[in-house]
Amino acid sequence: MQRLRDGLRYRLGDAHAANDASRTWPPPDRTELILVDEADRLKMAGIEQMRDIYDRSHVGLVLIGMPGIEKRLARYPQLYSRVGFVHAFRPLGADETRYILARQWPQLGLITTDGDFTDAEALAAIIRITGGNFRLLHRLCTEIQRILQINELQTVTKEVVETARETLVIGPGL
Repeated sequence: MQRLRDGLRYRLGDAHAANDASRTWPPPDRTELILVDEADRLKMAGIEQMRDIYDRSHVGLVLIGMPGIEKRLARYPQLYSRVGFVHAFRPLGADETRYILARQWPQLGLITTDGDFTDAEALAAIIRITGGNFRLLHRLCTEIQRILQINELQTVTKEVVETARETLVIGPGL
């Protein structure tokens, strides 16, 4: 955390003023952001560090976490008063999942055929297994690709999808 703070201090602090007093930092057409994934796992000291960095710099701060993170942050009014908005991503619908897969499969060298029962069955299995969870969809597609390569297959079938699902640590009920 200290290295991050020192780096921001250097990039946003006196170094720019010393180089050229007429320049503004950050440039008007550029916004600097710090993205904190799994922010729900931060302890209070880490949350306080993020608040301090936000207060001392011209950097935007995006906290990404599991559902309920906003309730946890609400317990810290000094930080929560700075929250601009909270956005909860909803699961992908079946049509959205099909749309993503229609673009993903050709990148894997696979061709889907409308009306092909094997493709429809594999798609239905993927939609059922992922439940619209984009991260899980990505992980499952990566595992499907691995299984296809290992077995020198060219077609995604329900069996390939189920085998890929069995190799992933997903959680109960999926």
